Amino acid sequence: MSNSPAQPSNNPHSGRTALVTGSTSGIGLAIARAFAEQGANIVLNGFGDTNEIEQNRAAIEQDFGVKALYNGANMLNPDEIEAMVKEAVETFGSVDIVVNNAGIQHVSPIDEFPVDKWDAIIAINLSSAFHTIRAALPGMKQKGWGRIINTASAHALVASPYKSAYVAAKHGIAGLTKTAALEVAEQGITVNAIAPGYVWTPLVERQIPDTMKARGLSEEEVKRDILLAAQPTKEFVTVDQVAQLALYLASDAASAITGTTMSIDGGWTAK
Repeated sequence: MSNSPAQPSNNPHSGRTALVTGSTSGIGLAIARAFAEQGANIVLNGFGDTNEIEQNRAAIEQDFGVKALYNGANMLNPDEIEAMVKEAVETFGSVDIVVNNAGIQHVSPIDEFPVDKWDAIIAINLSSAFHTIRAALPGMKQKGWGRIINTASAHALVASPYKSAYVAAKHGIAGLTKTAALEVAEQGITVNAIAPGYVWTPLVERQIPDTMKARGLSEEEVKRDILLAAQPTKEFVTVDQVAQLALYLASDAASAITGTTMSIDGGWTAK
């Protein structure tokens, strides 16, 4: 049973804190703003232009009347991840919701795949989620309530060529999600993963040139024949659609859902 106080229905996360990694743009920023709209204080994390990050942080406070903290922890560094969680707890009193969203991508054949790119993708897309969960779980256990949401991918369920590190990391996220969920199943904490198909974000946009080079295609051919070819709807998933699924998984209505990887991919993995 949850030990957290009842929350107003219009602000179900009032008084709670949501830490979202990789949240300075794209999916992560949309998720952070969605939780802020429901009353949660926010910890932003990620890289980018300093002024733009500050504008996004300030906009969250102004738009939703909550507090927002930015921490620039490098997801390659476990000590910085632990320090970020500690700062969030010291600032807001707890970390109640963790969204592990940080991610990078590289597209290359396996026999040409740079080792440093492999190491970085595994570290940021998979290991950083482990380190963040590890740091946040003690506080969640103490309160008897917590929500951990990992951003996986359709590539947690199926593979694509030239993305060996990304596919391996996202399959790992699915396994980590299941294991963590089983460990805390009786402690008021749920752990789930969201598996988007192609969402139009800076990450997807940046991989287009590499895919063009690897496959000898134009930009439009990559979009039509590679990216959206996988999705029967022939439409990109939106960041707001992903954010709404995250809100649902953090809600009381979803308290019986744990250890799952939920697809939001326009039908991609139905094939």
